[in-house]
Amino acid sequence: MTVYHQGSRALQDRVGVRALADHVGRAVGTGIKPVAAAFLEHQPLLIVGTADPAAGEVWATPLTGTPGFVRATGPHRMSVAGGPAPADPLATALTTPGTLVGTIALDPRTRRRMRLNGRLDPTERGFAVEADQVFSNCPKYLQRRRTYETVPGRVPGTPRRSAELTDSQADFIRAADTFFLATVHPHGADTSHRGGDPGFVRVVSPRELTWRDYPGNAMFLSLGNLLADPRAGLLLLDWTTGTTLQLTGEARTEFGADGERRVRFTLTRAVETGSALPLRWSPPE
Repeated sequence: MTVYHQGSRALQDRVGVRALADHVGRAVGTGIKPVAAAFLEHQPLLIVGTADPAAGEVWATPLTGTPGFVRATGPHRMSVAGGPAPADPLATALTTPGTLVGTIALDPRTRRRMRLNGRLDPTERGFAVEADQVFSNCPKYLQRRRTYETVPGRVPGTPRRSAELTDSQADFIRAADTFFLATVHPHGADTSHRGGDPGFVRVVSPRELTWRDYPGNAMFLSLGNLLADPRAGLLLLDWTTGTTLQLTGEARTEFGADGERRVRFTLTRAVETGSALPLRWSPPE
């Protein structure tokens, strides 16, 4: 499977980074190396993104468990124990054989992250992903949080669904220093991290967000996907209370006269779940 499709190539050429992208792309493989396998087994959090097969909407959802709930069970296979709650927008997708998924395991303690994209295979304990792409990213724009704890007795609240953002949700987004972005293209899915100082995501209206696309690894996987298919899913989480805010809609990249890139996201649906995650992380440095 090739690393880049036409959408990513178009953006690489527009920005003039094709040669750099080719160099970076050589680090993308289909195998899970021992160091990557060891990294996975230490993580209490995995973010998964894909499209809901019924509605066609793209979402990102968090999965948590005792470290070891995500692990390599073969040279090209990652297994996950458990899955999303029945009310989660991706509950059906993550039990459907062959679903194209993008995953990211991110460790705020070390500022390391690993992405694995492939095809889903349901199992008795949860699901596995047969890898098409496996690669790591640099720690740029990732906030360090040194410790976490599992909060006993924390019970997820009833999901609150809406077609636009409430005032409190808008404030939640303005205070965020991290979100996860799920995108798709005809032959795969991808989930990536976006980070910055609080306020790096702007709330334009109850149905519209924008954020600056900071210079990264020149691959343009997410923005390339959006050029091919504008459907997108965003996940924001409260690192202290475990509240999650899942958004789905469409996103497009805008180029300013000075060359600055901004992504504009138009909301279709929002799902907020209080105390959704049992993890409580220390404040960012």
